[in-house]
Amino acid sequence: MILLSDPRVAALPVHECGEPLVEVGTLPGIRLDPRERDAAGAYGRVRRGVGERLCLAARQLPDGIGIAVVEGHREPAEQARRFARYENQLLASGSVAPGDAAELRLRTSVFVSPVEVAPHCAGAAVDVTLVGPDGYELDMGGAVNGHRTGDEASCPMAAGGLSATARRNRALLAEVLGAAGAGLVNYPTEWWHWSYGDRYWALMTGAPAAVYGPVGADDAQGEGRGPAGAVLP
Repeated sequence: MILLSDPRVAALPVHECGEPLVEVGTLPGIRLDPRERDAAGAYGRVRRGVGERLCLAARQLPDGIGIAVVEGHREPAEQARRFARYENQLLASGSVAPGDAAELRLRTSVFVSPVEVAPHCAGAAVDVTLVGPDGYELDMGGAVNGHRTGDEASCPMAAGGLSATARRNRALLAEVLGAAGAGLVNYPTEWWHWSYGDRYWALMTGAPAAVYGPVGADDAQGEGRGPAGAVLP
């Protein structure tokens, strides 16, 4: 399993295409779940290309089933805060020896990306789930961000012990969002996390470079920080 802390992820260049962020709440067929709402509203924005692919995925779902986006863009400062918080959680649990920085970084990246390669900071990632016609989340076999509440075992896409219903729903999510559908890639430790255009996506698909680098939360109508065609380290 390739984690986001893998040096091969950071080694890939970013050819920033300059696509703007768009508001998830304006996308047809996509619901915006408020549970990760932030003051700036960044959670409800994604790159335009990601938004288009979400809409494509939604159109492939059976009638009555929809996609709910729990979180999209995330500011680097918030990403750093979450990374440090999970580091501290691992240290407090005794599962990582104090002073073993390499192991701590590796273990933390199972559920929280290092800031420098974080797909959410590029507006390239979405945390999603499936909902029924009543708007309630379908049985996915575990909660979005289940690692926060100690339910790490159910978080991987291929987790064992799932009900038949949960397996079907995860398979459906993968069918419409993955390579055969909208072209996003899943982070295998988190069934809910999918991305397109970032460094992890590039590594997993064999693309020579990412097309999305870090972008400001206020760039909903404008260009990304890097000019189109710019190569970012």
